[in-house]
Amino acid sequence: MALFEDLMEEALGPVAIGIGALLVVPALFPSVGRALRPIAKGAIKTGISVYERTVATIAEATGDLVAEARSELESESHRVAGPERGGTHGHAHAPT
Repeated sequence: MALFEDLMEEALGPVAIGIGALLVVPALFPSVGRALRPIAKGAIKTGISVYERTVATIAEATGDLVAEARSELESESHRVAGPERGGTHGHAHAPT
């Protein structure tokens, strides 16, 4: 996960500069802005799509790992505690 975060941090700088340029240029040159608008929308839509697919893929991969880890923890705790888990089953025993 750290690799993905590092990759995103490194990629966000140039992406942010590109988006900033797309936002500033149209304000300075309105005719260029009208021409770039469809391109900017397409780039933004592509970015959103890539982001959503990436998040879904990561969630699927980590979700499987989390489910496996929980299953292993449960089976380990059953093995350690034994079948009776303390042996009282909610009944208090008088000291002998």
